[in-house]
Amino acid sequence: MRGRKRKKLTDVKAAAHKSSSLASHPRSSEAVSELKSWNKREQRRNIWTIDHIEGTKLRMNKRRRPSYRPEDQEAFYRLLEDPVIQSFLEADIFLKVSDKYLLSMVVEYFGRVGLPGHLYNRIHFFLALYIASDMEEDNPTSKRSIFQFLLGREHWPDLYKEFLKLKVEFFHAMGHRAWVTPELCEEIQAQNPHHWVWSRARQCAP
Repeated sequence: MRGRKRKKLTDVKAAAHKSSSLASHPRSSEAVSELKSWNKREQRRNIWTIDHIEGTKLRMNKRRRPSYRPEDQEAFYRLLEDPVIQSFLEADIFLKVSDKYLLSMVVEYFGRVGLPGHLYNRIHFFLALYIASDMEEDNPTSKRSIFQFLLGREHWPDLYKEFLKLKVEFFHAMGHRAWVTPELCEEIQAQNPHHWVWSRARQCAP
């Protein structure tokens, strides 16, 4: 049992190392470039629009354009076929941590990180979903289910701190921007409105 725990911890640390040391991978130069340039990209995306006119004064409203790209959506739909993610979604019968709005935030978060779509994997999906739950729900019991499915029911107490370290790195790569408007979530859903994942509408608390 101790040997299995050590192996599992090694696997998670390896994932952490891969996530934080992308430059060591021959196909990762584009990913590193994207992470380093996110700030410049976001500065260009900031726009001001007229909200309404009050007397002789113009009320200005600052809005951000969406960050998600077609490849972020493709990565998201690809990851929905992952057996661990599917099992997780099936188990969340009350949609406490994976309703359609929280899942929409995963797509936008992928865009804010800016990695090439093919690099996103199961760990990135759960990192984004955890941050979304942090932002909107902050329900420790529900978030704990992420640890159990990703790290294993037996081993998650020994490994979740590694996950939380990765979460900090992912959040930093997002530019520390976790807020996503309901309108943007609905826009993301509208790109593929008949996909089964967007039927995950939360009805009421049990």
